[in-house]
Amino acid sequence: MKTVFVGLSGGVDSSVAAALLKEQGYRVVGVYMKNWSRDLPGMPCPWKDDYQDAKRVAVQLGIEFKMYDFEKDYQRKVVDYMLAEYRAGHTPNPDIMCNQEIKFKLFLQTALEDGADYIATGHYARIVKGLTSHRLLMAKDANKDQTYFLYRVTEEALKKTIFPLGGLTKPEVRKLASKYKLVTADKKESMGICFVGKVGIKDFLSQYIKAKPGEIINQRGESVGQHDGAIFYTVGQRHGLDVGGGLPYYVVGKDMKKNQVYVTTDLQDERLWSNTIRLVDVHWINGPPTFQGRALENLENLENLMVRTRHRAKLIPIKLLNLTKISAKSYGTSKFTRQSFSETSGRSSNSEWVVELDEEVRALTPGQSAVIYSGEQVLGGGIVV
Repeated sequence: MKTVFVGLSGGVDSSVAAALLKEQGYRVVGVYMKNWSRDLPGMPCPWKDDYQDAKRVAVQLGIEFKMYDFEKDYQRKVVDYMLAEYRAGHTPNPDIMCNQEIKFKLFLQTALEDGADYIATGHYARIVKGLTSHRLLMAKDANKDQTYFLYRVTEEALKKTIFPLGGLTKPEVRKLASKYKLVTADKKESMGICFVGKVGIKDFLSQYIKAKPGEIINQRGESVGQHDGAIFYTVGQRHGLDVGGGLPYYVVGKDMKKNQVYVTTDLQDERLWSNTIRLVDVHWINGPPTFQGRALENLENLENLMVRTRHRAKLIPIKLLNLTKISAKSYGTSKFTRQSFSETSGRSSNSEWVVELDEEVRALTPGQSAVIYSGEQVLGGGIVV
């Protein structure tokens, strides 16, 4: 009998994943990953409630339950990374770093050392396991598909991972939770920052970064208001600018040294749109794309190649991929991202991939990820600059 350690978060998805694996004949061990437990002023951390829910599910299913304390690693690998990126003027994605560093590296390693044959999570994604390769595919439920957050997972990790929910829709998962009478069956989706709970990013950042007020500059170079910290704003943002009167303003950029935020009222402003994406710290799950046995460096019109620039954004066909060597200093002022991503990814490279699109995309955001697909398969992706 194979042993699977399931990451039980206290939510309905991981609960159903554990129930399905037990039903399939695995020896299932539930593991709660304690990643964050710190209360902030007016923002109590929900970890104790989630831990208790996870434990109750384990008792219901009659499976062994344990907790792994990853808090120090999480602070160093995820939280510190996020803060460093915001200070540099970027908009990072901590969920992607969490998957890379914690769930599919530290949790995987710890579980295997603890007697697991596989790990499993409640992610909506699919794995096709072949004799020579293991590929990551989009989930059946397009609305819940989470492959955007999983593109930095290694093929080696996929070999030891199971995603029980990949072929299910969210309504089907809810029905199964009711069928198994799980205590989490009616639990709502968690919102806010991935590790803190119902907390806005601005409130969280304010606890760690002392922001300085500065000017908001419009497309004519005029000061139209004051911001309360350039780190709080991201490209494409409309709300929270507190600039009254007339047409709405959209953030098109910011200068961290000058502490200025640049906005426009023109939705056709060229700074809001782009048909080219520059990516650094690129990671390929199964190695760089190849065409007829040759490395893909400058091949046009490759079939079924698409890119997604944010979670749930539509897939946009790619016209061209071009590989260009760059210097390590090319990505802004933060060295944290390059170190964090590259050190842990054997397939990352000191290179820039320029992605040309069939249509323009709005509000490309430095620090976010663009993920490249071939049909339903996730090839990899990189960090937008």
